[in-house]
Amino acid sequence: MKRLFLFVAAAILALPALADEGMWLLPLLKQQKFAEMQALGLRLSDGEVYSADAPSLKDAVVRFGGGCTGEIISPDGLVLTNHHCGYGSIQRHSTLEHDYLTDGFWAMSRSEELPNPGLTVTFIDKIDDVTDYVMGELKKIKDPNSKEFVSSKYLNGLAKTKV
Repeated sequence: MKRLFLFVAAAILALPALADEGMWLLPLLKQQKFAEMQALGLRLSDGEVYSADAPSLKDAVVRFGGGCTGEIISPDGLVLTNHHCGYGSIQRHSTLEHDYLTDGFWAMSRSEELPNPGLTVTFIDKIDDVTDYVMGELKKIKDPNSKEFVSSKYLNGLAKTKV
């Protein structure tokens, strides 16, 4: 009885934690989620969020390093990201005398900034729907259980040949 009560209580308490997740395709944002975003308080137009032909928020959001996101927040290219995304770079700059992981670091001028050779950010150039092309190419594979069939390297290669 006690377990049943705890289960029901946990289930009821978890209800407000429902997340509205999913992958929204930026070119289809207006049809997919935009009205709801405005109802929740968004004051930008759909074109300010995403435009293929004009500057928009998509131009400020970058892929940081190998897979995190970052945001460009200045005309000079200052990038913000999450702590865990920059952890390795912060660790490489840390020493016994300067424990940036614990104490943080603030460059007061450009000359005080610490370089991170090899760290890159990637901008969205354009978004193309390559679904039909990729699905057609996948149908040509004889053994659908092969590793190549599901490898992201293979699928990315297919998508790049289309673009």
